[in-house]
This record gives sequence, structure tokens and C-alpha cells, in this order.
Amino acid sequence: MNVSNIIFRKSFLTLPSLAALVILGSGLSVNAQTVEPETIILPTHQTSIFTVATEEIASGTITPIPGTVETSSVMLNSGSTEASEKTQPSNRIAQSPIGIGRATRGGSSYIGVGLNVGASGGFSDLSDGNFTVISKIGVTKTLSVRPSVILGSNTTFLVPITYDLSFKSPDPFTEALPIAPYLGLGAVIKTGDKSETALLVTGGIDVPLNSRLTATAAVNAGFFSKTDVGVLLGVGYNFRGF
Repeated sequence: MNVSNIIFRKSFLTLPSLAALVILGSGLSVNAQTVEPETIILPTHQTSIFTVATEEIASGTITPIPGTVETSSVMLNSGSTEASEKTQPSNRIAQSPIGIGRATRGGSSYIGVGLNVGASGGFSDLSDGNFTVISKIGVTKTLSVRPSVILGSNTTFLVPITYDLSFKSPDPFTEALPIAPYLGLGAVIKTGDKSETALLVTGGIDVPLNSRLTATAAVNAGFFSKTDVGVLLGVGYNFRGF
């Protein structure tokens, strides 16, 4: 009985040791297992977005896709590049456009009637008192043609080209003076039995009365064999181009 008890006790004491060894062995085997990498499958939509974005960055052409955020340097810098290109100064010289009948800086083009008052001379109707048809035809911002016809016994044509001026107010908050002077050269043509063409020198002012009417006053000198001088006063109806 004593021997069997001893054997039973030894067996009983051995069982816990064996159980501990089994547990340790199973733990080591668990820790030694290799974890297989998981394969991440992206949705087809995201894959196509990444593919298109890669191709666009390589080619330099960016096509925005709804629902996406622009994160590439090409996308972020494209806007600033375009802005810098727009702000670069241009070396082109601005030119005044040419338009027949356009307004000049001295005012609108017009056609009207007036009165010529002779001041000196006596060779042409420019030196007499006569009814006159007047006009101003703008060509550029500063140049205009001002053909006029003095109706008399020997009808006289005045065809000057004038340089139109304008007065600027010294105060930027005050409107410019409504007076537009002009100076010019051209030809004066006398008709009749002794027709002749001579140099014409003219100078005057235009005064806008309203959006439709302009008053004008000018001094004209025709250099014939005798110098004829006349003062022209008139009112013109404004128009814009032909």
C-alpha cells in the first residue's frame, strides 16, 4: 500500500508538469506561425482614378474629376502659373484705332450749319459774309477732317485736317472743361471763273452743348494771291460713325 501510494503521488505530481510543458509548446508554435500578407483589392473606380491621375501628371495635362481633391504639385501650381502669365507686362505699343466718324478726345463728329464772316482779303468767298455748311469727321482719337462749304458767288471749299486737343482739369475729382480746341492745315478751293487752290490754316474750338449738339467757332486763313481770312460760327448735330 505504501509503494502504490508513493507511485500515485509521483504520477499526480508529474501531470501538472506535463500540462505546463504542453501549454508552453503550443504557445511557442502559435508565436512561430508566419502571418500571410493580406491582398487589398481596391474598387475599380479608385483604381481608374489613380491610373488617370498618373497619366495626366506625366503628360502635364490635368483633367479634374468630380469627387476628388487636387493634391499633386502639377495641379496646385497650374493656377499660379496661369496667373503669372496673365500679369506679365506686354511689350506691345497701344495704337489708336481708325474709324471714320468716330469721336475724338475733343468730342463727337458732327454735321451742321453756320455763318462765315469775312475779316480781310477779297479774293474768295472766305473773305465775305456767307451761309456755310460745316462738319467734323473723326478719324482717330486725335485727328479729324473738317470739310466745310462756303456758299456764295464763288463757292469755296475748306478741307482741313486738324489735331484735336482737350483741357484736363488739375483736380482729378473735377470734370474736364467742356472746351476742345483744335489746330490744322489743309486746302481751300475757290470755284468759278478764276478757280484756285491754296494753303489753308485753321484753328478753333468745339463746345459740346448737350449729347446731340456741338457749337464751334474757327478762324480760317486762305493763302491765295491775297490772304483771305474769315471767322466761322456754327452748330453741328452729333453722330457716331458711318
